[in-house]
Amino acid sequence: MTSEWLVDTPRGQARLHVDAVDDPRALLVLGHSAGGSVAAPDLQALATTVPRAGIAVVRVEQPYRVAGRRSPVPAAALDEAWIMAVAAARERVGADIPLVAGGRSSGARVAARTIEVTEAAGLLALAFPLVSPRGVSRQPELDAVGVPVLVLQGERDRFGKPVPRPRRRVHLLAGADHALRGSAAEVCVVALGWLAELLEPLSDRHQAPVSGRPRSLRCSHRSGEEDQPAPARSPNRGGRR
Repeated sequence: MTSEWLVDTPRGQARLHVDAVDDPRALLVLGHSAGGSVAAPDLQALATTVPRAGIAVVRVEQPYRVAGRRSPVPAAALDEAWIMAVAAARERVGADIPLVAGGRSSGARVAARTIEVTEAAGLLALAFPLVSPRGVSRQPELDAVGVPVLVLQGERDRFGKPVPRPRRRVHLLAGADHALRGSAAEVCVVALGWLAELLEPLSDRHQAPVSGRPRSLRCSHRSGEEDQPAPARSPNRGGRR
């Protein structure tokens, strides 16, 4: 069952949507897209499925969304609220277990920019918007990440497709665009497999391994929301995809 916690940040209250497990072997913290929410099908599917593999999942709802606004705020504000929300999530779930940060679209960018501050062991990026609506490359944000990265990208994403690197795995979702409609099950399977590889050398106090294709894990979500790309905004105004 998902529990919710409000966290005070300098940018207002963020809301943590916590899917906890007993004695978790790791923590996965996910952020939402610029115009979407934590109820996006892929985020919901991960929150439903990943805890069954012994990994707690926390979805962070940014303060502007908690306040009822859909227009995103500048990057610095997103990053500041995210850092405090991740710290609160670690305090509640477990500060001594590996952390994996990530999110979809704008949320993936926030997680990437703050990866050193949060001290995450890996980055899980869904629909990373490589190019802004005005053609500005966000490649430096990915290239600056010094931990293992998994990018799950629609093969028809109009915001570009990252290329693989030695520590960056890119999995293209056939037929999917930026919204990743209909890809939640594949997202779960690929993410679980990557998490298993990432976490195996990091934690040995839990006997049950994370499996990429566990028979008992059904990748499903509890919301019918389709996470649409946010309207195009000028990058100079802080609109973040």
